Amino acid sequence: MRHFTSASRALCLQLLFPLFLLAALPAAHAQTLSGRDLVAALRKGGYVILMRHASSPRTPPDSAHSDAANVQHERQLDDLGRSTAQVMGDALHKLQIPVGQVFSSPTYRALETVRLARLGQPKTYAQLGDGGQNMQADPSGTRAAWLRAKVADSPTPGTNTIIVSHFPNVNEAFARDAAGLADGEALIFHPDGHGGDVLIGRVKIEEWPRLAAQ
Repeated sequence: MRHFTSASRALCLQLLFPLFLLAALPAAHAQTLSGRDLVAALRKGGYVILMRHASSPRTPPDSAHSDAANVQHERQLDDLGRSTAQVMGDALHKLQIPVGQVFSSPTYRALETVRLARLGQPKTYAQLGDGGQNMQADPSGTRAAWLRAKVADSPTPGTNTIIVSHFPNVNEAFARDAAGLADGEALIFHPDGHGGDVLIGRVKIEEWPRLAAQ
């Protein structure tokens, strides 16, 4: 029987460790669930749905075209944004996907997305907002770190957490995963219970009713 010395074992570990890292990296970012498998997972709860608010014009409305509730004349959802938010909410209810905590940007267009989708009463955070409609980057990384920590929080058992924010915020926190994130599109993460998370799916806002129709 061949025996390995401590030195030879250490050398083997040094050689194999990079291979273990390479094997693990794709898994951490793999989009492993879709269709019925994704729906089945979400029905059990335990996931964080991080989404960009629904479609909105890039400029605020004038007083004649501002919603009555939009007293600050902030950017608001357009017709497409309102309709897709509604059908997304209808689909989530039809799919029986349990929603627990809902966190939102304090902006009108994000709160409108939550309201029209009937996601429940949201809790707003400035870190999810647009910094006063200027959408400037946060070079300090504080906003990104806050969002990553929020996504890593495990939801209330049996439910999923929904977070509604803006593309710059999501991109700062999850640049690799957020590439090309469309209006209303969601990244779905599974917190690992140890301060980390794994991306398990990505769903465009118009895909939710398709999932409900399967």
